[in-house]
Amino acid sequence: MAPARGDIPSLSAAQLAEPHSEALAADAVLAFALVAGFSTVAMAAEFKGYIIDEKCSAKAAMKGNAECAATCIKGGSPAVLVTDDGKVYKLDDQAKVTPMAGKQVTITGAMKGDTIAVASVK
Repeated sequence: MAPARGDIPSLSAAQLAEPHSEALAADAVLAFALVAGFSTVAMAAEFKGYIIDEKCSAKAAMKGNAECAATCIKGGSPAVLVTDDGKVYKLDDQAKVTPMAGKQVTITGAMKGDTIAVASVK
């Protein structure tokens, strides 16, 4: 028997909630995926410059001096990235950058405070 005009068919709470919860779950998964994807993309960046030792980083003439950079880094001065405009960045993974001492590089990573979290070095 069809409901009379103006009557609202009755549905159980489970029938009402089920399609709605699936839609909410799907929306939540999509939102999480988008936020996770955007945050990863937003955090990654490329930084270009020279790997030299921190002690000599203020001296423009030291950019590209591989012998000096390697010697000072081996002597305990941490490796840093110095850009063409003289900005100095600390680097979190010394093992990844030390072999590139004195060379011009592109570092891919994320800025965390005053330090680059190094993902790769080219």
